Amino acid sequence: MVDGVVRAVGVVPKPLQKPHPPLFQPFASSERSIRWCAEEGVTAILPPLHPTLESRLVDLYAEVSGRPPGDGIGVLRDIVIADTDDEALALWADSGLFCGSMWFAPFGFSKGLEDPTTGERPSLFESGLALVGTVDTVTRQLETLQSRLPVSWLFAWTYNGLIPHGDLMRSIEAFGTTVLPRVADRA
Repeated sequence: MVDGVVRAVGVVPKPLQKPHPPLFQPFASSERSIRWCAEEGVTAILPPLHPTLESRLVDLYAEVSGRPPGDGIGVLRDIVIADTDDEALALWADSGLFCGSMWFAPFGFSKGLEDPTTGERPSLFESGLALVGTVDTVTRQLETLQSRLPVSWLFAWTYNGLIPHGDLMRSIEAFGTTVLPRVADRA
Protein backbone atom coordinates (compact mmCIF):
# COMPACT_ATOMS: atom_id res chain seq x y z
CA MET A 1 0.00 0.00 0.00
CA VAL A 2 1.33 3.41 -1.00
CA ASP A 3 -0.38 6.57 0.26
CA GLY A 4 -3.43 4.55 1.26
CA VAL A 5 -3.80 2.94 -2.20
CA VAL A 6 -3.42 -0.79 -2.74
CA ARG A 7 -0.93 -1.24 -5.57
CA ALA A 8 -0.66 -5.04 -5.69
CA VAL A 9 -2.52 -8.08 -4.45
CA GLY A 10 -0.98 -11.51 -4.05
CA VAL A 11 -3.15 -14.60 -4.50
CA VAL A 12 -2.05 -17.52 -2.36
CA PRO A 13 -2.09 -20.23 -3.45
CA LYS A 14 -1.76 -19.22 -7.10
CA PRO A 15 -4.54 -20.51 -9.37
CA LEU A 16 -3.74 -23.77 -11.15
CA GLN A 17 -5.77 -22.75 -14.20
CA LYS A 18 -3.73 -21.17 -17.00
CA PRO A 19 -4.61 -18.71 -18.11
CA HIS A 20 -6.07 -17.70 -14.74
CA PRO A 21 -9.85 -17.88 -14.24
CA PRO A 22 -11.88 -14.98 -15.62
CA LEU A 23 -11.89 -11.85 -13.48
CA PHE A 24 -14.97 -9.69 -12.90
CA GLN A 25 -15.36 -6.11 -11.65
CA PRO A 26 -18.80 -5.69 -10.08
CA PHE A 27 -20.57 -2.33 -10.04
CA ALA A 28 -18.39 -0.95 -12.84
CA SER A 29 -20.27 2.23 -13.63
CA SER A 30 -17.75 4.98 -14.30
CA GLU A 31 -15.72 5.64 -17.41
CA ARG A 32 -12.57 5.24 -15.33
CA SER A 33 -13.54 1.76 -14.10
CA ILE A 34 -14.64 0.68 -17.59
CA ARG A 35 -11.34 1.86 -19.10
CA TRP A 36 -9.38 -0.02 -16.44
CA CYS A 37 -11.40 -3.21 -17.01
CA ALA A 38 -10.95 -2.95 -20.78
CA GLU A 39 -7.19 -2.36 -20.48
CA GLU A 40 -6.73 -5.24 -18.02
CA GLY A 41 -9.02 -7.78 -19.71
CA VAL A 42 -11.41 -7.81 -16.76
CA THR A 43 -15.13 -8.33 -17.38
CA ALA A 44 -17.00 -5.22 -16.25
CA ILE A 45 -20.33 -5.91 -14.55
CA LEU A 46 -22.69 -2.95 -14.92
CA PRO A 47 -25.30 -2.37 -12.25
CA PRO A 48 -28.68 -1.16 -13.51
CA LEU A 49 -27.94 2.19 -15.17
CA HIS A 50 -29.87 4.45 -17.50
CA PRO A 51 -29.88 2.78 -20.96
CA THR A 52 -28.00 5.75 -22.47
CA LEU A 53 -25.23 5.39 -19.91
CA GLU A 54 -25.11 1.60 -20.30
CA SER A 55 -24.73 1.93 -24.09
CA ARG A 56 -22.00 4.55 -23.69
CA LEU A 57 -20.04 2.34 -21.29
CA VAL A 58 -20.40 -0.75 -23.51
CA ASP A 59 -19.11 1.27 -26.48
CA LEU A 60 -16.24 2.66 -24.39
CA TYR A 61 -15.18 -0.84 -23.31
CA ALA A 62 -15.21 -1.98 -26.96
CA GLU A 63 -13.22 1.07 -28.07
CA VAL A 64 -10.54 0.68 -25.39
CA SER A 65 -10.29 -3.12 -25.55
CA GLY A 66 -10.59 -3.50 -29.32
CA ARG A 67 -13.18 -6.22 -28.75
CA PRO A 68 -16.70 -6.33 -30.24
CA PRO A 69 -19.37 -4.35 -28.34
CA GLY A 70 -20.64 -6.36 -25.38
CA ASP A 71 -17.67 -8.74 -25.30
CA GLY A 72 -16.20 -8.41 -21.82
CA ILE A 73 -19.32 -6.78 -20.35
CA GLY A 74 -21.97 -8.19 -18.04
CA VAL A 75 -24.97 -6.79 -16.25
CA LEU A 76 -26.41 -7.30 -12.79
CA ARG A 77 -30.17 -7.63 -12.76
CA ASP A 78 -32.81 -8.36 -10.13
CA ILE A 79 -34.60 -11.56 -11.12
CA VAL A 80 -37.88 -12.48 -9.46
CA ILE A 81 -40.36 -14.85 -11.12
CA ALA A 82 -43.74 -15.86 -9.71
CA ASP A 83 -47.06 -17.21 -10.94
CA THR A 84 -48.46 -13.69 -11.49
CA ASP A 85 -46.87 -10.32 -12.19
CA ASP A 86 -48.49 -8.92 -9.02
CA GLU A 87 -47.01 -11.70 -6.88
CA ALA A 88 -43.55 -11.17 -8.39
CA LEU A 89 -43.79 -7.40 -7.84
CA ALA A 90 -44.79 -7.96 -4.21
CA LEU A 91 -41.79 -10.26 -3.68
CA TRP A 92 -39.55 -7.71 -5.40
CA ALA A 93 -40.92 -4.88 -3.23
CA ASP A 94 -39.75 -6.77 -0.14
CA SER A 95 -36.35 -7.51 -1.66
CA GLY A 96 -35.05 -5.53 -4.65
CA LEU A 97 -36.98 -2.33 -3.99
CA PHE A 98 -36.12 -2.54 -0.29
CA CYS A 99 -32.39 -3.01 -0.98
CA GLY A 100 -32.33 -0.25 -3.57
CA SER A 101 -34.07 2.31 -1.41
CA MET A 102 -32.47 1.41 1.93
CA TRP A 103 -28.96 0.26 0.98
CA PHE A 104 -28.00 1.92 -2.29
CA ALA A 105 -30.01 5.13 -2.75
CA PRO A 106 -28.59 6.78 0.43
CA PHE A 107 -25.12 6.48 -1.10
CA GLY A 108 -26.09 7.94 -4.48
CA PHE A 109 -26.14 4.69 -6.48
CA SER A 110 -29.58 5.51 -7.90
CA LYS A 111 -28.11 8.55 -9.71
CA GLY A 112 -26.91 6.16 -12.42
CA LEU A 113 -30.54 5.49 -13.34
CA GLU A 114 -31.12 9.12 -14.29
CA ASP A 115 -31.00 10.25 -17.92
CA PRO A 116 -27.74 12.21 -18.23
CA THR A 117 -29.57 14.99 -20.09
CA THR A 118 -33.07 15.20 -18.59
CA GLY A 119 -32.68 13.57 -15.18
CA GLU A 120 -35.68 11.35 -15.88
CA ARG A 121 -35.62 7.68 -14.91
CA PRO A 122 -36.76 4.88 -17.20
CA SER A 123 -39.15 2.12 -16.16
CA LEU A 124 -36.99 -0.58 -14.61
CA PHE A 125 -39.24 -3.28 -16.01
CA GLU A 126 -39.90 -1.97 -19.53
CA SER A 127 -36.21 -1.38 -20.22
CA GLY A 128 -34.91 -4.68 -18.83
CA LEU A 129 -33.19 -3.04 -15.85
CA ALA A 130 -35.05 -5.46 -13.57
CA LEU A 131 -36.48 -8.82 -14.61
CA VAL A 132 -39.61 -9.23 -12.50
CA GLY A 133 -42.89 -10.96 -13.30
CA THR A 134 -44.21 -14.22 -14.70
CA VAL A 135 -42.08 -16.43 -16.93
CA ASP A 136 -43.60 -14.73 -19.99
CA THR A 137 -43.05 -11.22 -18.58
CA VAL A 138 -39.45 -11.91 -17.60
CA THR A 139 -38.77 -13.49 -21.00
CA ARG A 140 -40.01 -10.29 -22.71
CA GLN A 141 -37.96 -8.12 -20.36
CA LEU A 142 -34.83 -10.16 -21.05
CA GLU A 143 -35.47 -9.99 -24.81
CA THR A 144 -35.78 -6.21 -24.49
CA LEU A 145 -32.45 -6.09 -22.65
CA GLN A 146 -30.78 -8.32 -25.24
CA SER A 147 -32.09 -6.26 -28.14
CA ARG A 148 -30.73 -2.97 -26.81
CA LEU A 149 -27.53 -4.05 -25.07
CA PRO A 150 -25.07 -6.67 -26.27
CA VAL A 151 -23.55 -8.27 -23.18
CA SER A 152 -21.71 -11.50 -22.51
CA TRP A 153 -22.77 -12.12 -18.93
CA LEU A 154 -25.95 -11.84 -16.85
CA PHE A 155 -25.51 -11.85 -13.07
CA ALA A 156 -28.76 -12.61 -11.26
CA TRP A 157 -29.57 -10.94 -7.97
CA THR A 158 -32.18 -13.27 -6.49
CA TYR A 159 -32.33 -11.94 -2.91
CA ASN A 160 -31.54 -15.03 -0.86
CA GLY A 161 -32.86 -14.43 2.64
CA LEU A 162 -35.28 -11.67 1.65
CA ILE A 163 -37.56 -13.79 -0.50
CA PRO A 164 -39.14 -16.81 1.21
CA HIS A 165 -37.08 -19.91 0.39
CA GLY A 166 -39.80 -21.79 -1.52
CA ASP A 167 -40.60 -18.75 -3.67
CA LEU A 168 -36.90 -18.16 -4.27
CA MET A 169 -36.29 -21.76 -5.40
CA ARG A 170 -39.31 -21.66 -7.76
CA SER A 171 -38.06 -18.34 -9.20
CA ILE A 172 -34.54 -19.63 -9.82
CA GLU A 173 -35.81 -22.88 -11.33
CA ALA A 174 -38.24 -21.07 -13.64
CA PHE A 175 -35.49 -18.76 -14.84
CA GLY A 176 -33.05 -21.59 -15.51
CA THR A 177 -35.43 -24.13 -17.02
CA THR A 178 -37.92 -21.93 -18.88
CA VAL A 179 -36.72 -18.35 -19.45
CA LEU A 180 -33.10 -19.02 -20.41
CA PRO A 181 -33.93 -21.73 -22.98
CA ARG A 182 -36.38 -19.31 -24.63
CA VAL A 183 -33.71 -16.67 -25.17
CA ALA A 184 -30.62 -18.88 -25.61
CA ASP A 185 -30.63 -18.56 -29.39
CA ARG A 186 -30.44 -14.76 -29.08
CA ALA A 187 -27.22 -14.80 -27.03
